[in-house]
Amino acid sequence: MIPAKIEPISITTKRETGWDSIVDWYDQHKQSLYTLGWSYLNNQQQMEELFYQSIIQVQKELPRFKGKTRFETWVTSIFIHNCRELSGNRSLQASEESEPRQGLFKALDQLKEYEKEAMVLTYVQGFSQEEAAQLLQVSAEKIKELLFSGIQSLRNEMRNGLTYNGCKEYQKDYLDYLERAMERSKKIDFEVHIYHCQECQEDLAAFQDVMLAMLDLTNSMEDLHVPSGFMENVKNRLIEKEKHRQQKYKKRKRRGLIFISVFALLMGIGFFTGTFTNLYYTWTEEDPELRAFLQEDLGQILNLEAESDGVKIKIKSAIADDVQTLVFYEIEDTDEDNQYMMNYDNGFFVENQQGIMNHVTYPRYYPPDLESDVNNKEKNVYQGKLSLPPLTADKETIKLKITKLQKLSRDSSERNGFWPYGNLEFKTGQWRFEIPVTKHPSFEYALNGKTEVEGIPVRFDKLTIAPTATILQFGINNEQPEKRINYLNFNNLEVNNKEMKPDMYGSSYLDYQQDINWTTFQTHFDPLFGEKPKEINVQFGVAHLEFEDTYIFELDGIREYPQTFEYAGSTISIDKLEVGQSTNIVISNHEFENRAYEWLQFNIVSEDGKESNSMEMNSEGVLIDKNGVKYDVNEMPFSYEELEQPRYFYTVQSLQIQESKVVPKELVIHGYTTTKYLDNVVKISLE
Repeated sequence: MIPAKIEPISITTKRETGWDSIVDWYDQHKQSLYTLGWSYLNNQQQMEELFYQSIIQVQKELPRFKGKTRFETWVTSIFIHNCRELSGNRSLQASEESEPRQGLFKALDQLKEYEKEAMVLTYVQGFSQEEAAQLLQVSAEKIKELLFSGIQSLRNEMRNGLTYNGCKEYQKDYLDYLERAMERSKKIDFEVHIYHCQECQEDLAAFQDVMLAMLDLTNSMEDLHVPSGFMENVKNRLIEKEKHRQQKYKKRKRRGLIFISVFALLMGIGFFTGTFTNLYYTWTEEDPELRAFLQEDLGQILNLEAESDGVKIKIKSAIADDVQTLVFYEIEDTDEDNQYMMNYDNGFFVENQQGIMNHVTYPRYYPPDLESDVNNKEKNVYQGKLSLPPLTADKETIKLKITKLQKLSRDSSERNGFWPYGNLEFKTGQWRFEIPVTKHPSFEYALNGKTEVEGIPVRFDKLTIAPTATILQFGINNEQPEKRINYLNFNNLEVNNKEMKPDMYGSSYLDYQQDINWTTFQTHFDPLFGEKPKEINVQFGVAHLEFEDTYIFELDGIREYPQTFEYAGSTISIDKLEVGQSTNIVISNHEFENRAYEWLQFNIVSEDGKESNSMEMNSEGVLIDKNGVKYDVNEMPFSYEELEQPRYFYTVQSLQIQESKVVPKELVIHGYTTTKYLDNVVKISLE
């Protein structure tokens, strides 16, 4: 079980240092968390994703942790939420072969979700019924009901459907009696009844057998070891995520300012009409994106200012709709020539977010734009924007607290590969704002568009036109097991002859399932400012596909390596096979021209016919853009965003099985992934 106490200083440290200390905390408690996660999931890839997503969410939510609940209870509630999400993610389950669930584990999987969770938290993790109730956000009485119904269901599963006819008025006391939590007078009455009732004796005995079986499961799960290198894999993903989030945004085209003579005319008119102030700031705003919103009367100039330790922050304006709340800001270093930005993952939070913002929708990410004209005028001023969740009401006041800013670097020598902004440096301080915001409406239009991509049906379901974004919702058919599209990218969306570019970070998988045979996605495009759609065309860009194509290579410990074989039109080399305390295998293919695959999904089958799940995988590779230009992420600086539709080819893939005495028999390739470039345009009609 997770330890019952955590020192307050540890929480303070986590708030100040970002996700590093949170990772350390997860590392210290990885065994108990791994055990909990294993009750939901059953392969290492899912487990790594679980830890990865949970650490990110804890880091984001930590500033809002008020200490009303124990820290470990709060962390576990987030962990459980992600367990639920991933256990229902069919694409992730299919991406790696799962270890078969046996015995009581298999029976637990048949329970209703809340029954299973109550059983695992109480009997496997060792939480009290009160703590389990808090984690599942139900009453203490409801937990007892869930435990009782769960045990009954397990009993029926274990006893092949045998029925028991114990007296219902006494069944509700089984848990308290077996857990020795019954009052003495009530206990005497209960035991007298049990002594004289044969059916209750049999019922109670079977009930107790299930509880004992749960204890056996607990003991067996204590032997469930976290694989070697597990947390290192999670840490590496977090580091890569931070690098990816810091990539430069595409260079924006500059819009010219209105001539001073026009302002003079507006001054003359506005002085008498009272419209001058609004028009003046609308047309003179130097940020072209904010200026466009102001021209559409979708926001107002605020210019709220706060200063701390020589750094002045100005909140210029805020634009809100049902998609997000955009905050435009300016940061000035009054002492030195430094540029700072707000980092969503570290350094600020909305103090009243719980009461005024949608908790289901996640904010969008906007990377810093150092190439824009407004950010190249002065070395000590940076203008950016920040995405917050949408408001729940039409008008609210956002209480924004900022404690840390991220320093931006223009030194090209510090930029390398996916990391174009140098080493992380921060400026601490205290900046507070109360930002008045009015939410603007968005409009949804049902679509009736269908096509095929690489023989796989694709349909277009809905177009949402909001002030800050245009969102295309579409579905991909997943009925072909041998070939599927993991996701699609688009080159542009054209509405009423207006072309809009997709947001590089605006595509996402929707976590609700309208149809079991279809997977739903959405992509964000540039805003259209409320225009009613009449003609809609979408141009495809890239399809990321996954193929099932099984190939088996017989392994022989006596044979000398390297050995080669043909697969998917390529010659693949098994460079190394080592057997000992761990089993290591390395495969490679350094040819990428006209190669059918980018990444292979493979495993090792031992002599007993089982595929190992306790393993560590590593890889090397190169980026190839659409024009065939090669980029080594470890050698030369480049901007990933400026590459034209890059593909990442794995050149070396290695697998290490942590279990000892594993005698490999076969290398089994289950399939591969690849990228297809598209250029077809589909006309979509409104329903």
